[in-house]
Amino acid sequence: MRGFTFSDFLTMLWAVQWTATLVLISLAFGSPLGLLMAQMRTSGNRVLNLIALVILQIVQGVPLLGMLMFFYFGMPVFLGIQMPALVSVSVAFTVFTAAFLGEIWRGGIQAVHVAQSEAAACLGLTKWQSFRHVVAPQAFKIALPATVGFLVQLIKNTSLASVVGFVELARAGQLASAATFAPLTSYACVAAIYFAICFPLTQWSRSLERKFHGVR
Repeated sequence: MRGFTFSDFLTMLWAVQWTATLVLISLAFGSPLGLLMAQMRTSGNRVLNLIALVILQIVQGVPLLGMLMFFYFGMPVFLGIQMPALVSVSVAFTVFTAAFLGEIWRGGIQAVHVAQSEAAACLGLTKWQSFRHVVAPQAFKIALPATVGFLVQLIKNTSLASVVGFVELARAGQLASAATFAPLTSYACVAAIYFAICFPLTQWSRSLERKFHGVR
């Protein structure tokens, strides 16, 4: 048995790289899928709209912890696929990210008045050109504050990856607590690190909201 030392705090800081890695992987793969979901949800094709709606309802209706358990423990049982912890949690967070970003961006797209698309069509732009040059820039401004806000939630939700043994920031805090029998100090340090990461992003989200929407 030993006391909590500065080296334990440094170990937590080292684990932040895995938290960041998980967030970056989720955004890298989840963002294109989220854009696809948003496009399907705003599509005039009823079949595509229904497919996207069903997928989004399933993902948003299942707790993230349940998805982590499924991809780590369920895949070997049901499909015979054994995935490393990093891969399984990355898949779960990618699906989670795609679903929520898809809804955020759908709202941004639908907030752009339909007259904008009609004007683009009158100028001879294709649907893709209209979306790329007219709708998307306006929707991006509208959805950006909510997207940054979701990023904050995503960073904090990575702590759930500790339940499958993935050593990110929260798991490093658990290990330090078990080794030192100082849970209050260990988790206080974890909370402080999360706060130091998330607080600037929260302030940035609020500043973007004031900038783009004139909120005071």
